[in-house]
Amino acid sequence: MTRFARVETFVFRYPIATPVRTALGVMHDRPMTLVAVTDHDGVTGYGEIWCNYSAVSPEYRAKIVDQILAPLVLATTLETPADISECLRSKTHLMALQSGETGPFAASIAGLDIALHDLAARQADMPLCAMLGQYREHVPVYISGINPDRPEDVVTAFRRQGYDTFKVKVGFGEGLDIRNLAAVRALDGDFALAIDANQNWDLRTAISMMNQAAEFDLSWVEEPLAVDRPQAEWAALESATSQKLAAGENLTSWALLEAAIETGTLSIIQPDAAKWGGVSGCLAAARSAEQHGRQYYPHYLGGGIGLVASAHILAAAGGDGLLEVDANPNPLRSAFADQFLDDPRLGMRLTDRPGLGIEPDLDQFSGYASHYQAIGLP
Repeated sequence: MTRFARVETFVFRYPIATPVRTALGVMHDRPMTLVAVTDHDGVTGYGEIWCNYSAVSPEYRAKIVDQILAPLVLATTLETPADISECLRSKTHLMALQSGETGPFAASIAGLDIALHDLAARQADMPLCAMLGQYREHVPVYISGINPDRPEDVVTAFRRQGYDTFKVKVGFGEGLDIRNLAAVRALDGDFALAIDANQNWDLRTAISMMNQAAEFDLSWVEEPLAVDRPQAEWAALESATSQKLAAGENLTSWALLEAAIETGTLSIIQPDAAKWGGVSGCLAAARSAEQHGRQYYPHYLGGGIGLVASAHILAAAGGDGLLEVDANPNPLRSAFADQFLDDPRLGMRLTDRPGLGIEPDLDQFSGYASHYQAIGLP
């Protein structure tokens, strides 16, 4: 990898007519924080930084890159994206601890890691997944982010497009949750169904709700407990129910992910490449999960750059995991990723173009920009 000439950050906020509702809160716009790294030959790689919560996080995380991480990237003499990411973590570790900002630092480094991998694959003239060790033409997908307002209508609409696996948001109270699952399961035809509680249940509630939901033939239950609950609670939940447990998007360190994989409580491991680890960390976690008999389902609920990067990681990891595709309208995702979702029955298509296979036209969203900064050469 040649030395780097410029690091740029972009933040876009796209207003939406229907807010995205989860048990944690409501999103009134769809943000996207991008980072671009350009070498001295003018080749650019793109990455995405997770920024859904809180409302101020998109611009703040961009500024972490601008003021702290970009100068380190421009000064590095390291060769591989993984080594550069580890250097960034090491040099900012105490800063992140002192500020109480381990999450924002981890996500900002993750976005840079994606950009550095995209750049390295472009320099090698290879699709990213092929550079990582395994090219696949498609990865299987499922529909996620389904709000609690008549989810059966959303499932019906996406089944018409060819999707056959769905994840419904729960954690809004027993009555509404069970009503929604019953309404979805009452639909004709064969399809897979999962639920996501977004960490909103305590152990007693989780056991009760999961046992009630067992009649709906769930493929997995995501984040039924807060990820920082003691391992004994997760083990008790696994023993008390017959459902597969899934988590990982909020396990934002290798130590936490490794422990979750090795204990075996989780059947499905779901790290988010834009939130922690980037390509380097999530591919390692995916391969470790596979070695331990778990499945890797990359979490993702942001813009299109991160979604396509997640598809490349899943392709390189192998296994039979599914890629998460958000049901909610998001032009910042659709503009870059929908071109690869032309046949959901096959999954997301991966091209043979270098890197992520995307040449993003960011000018089309200039009216929604809230931040831009370039560090380095013009």
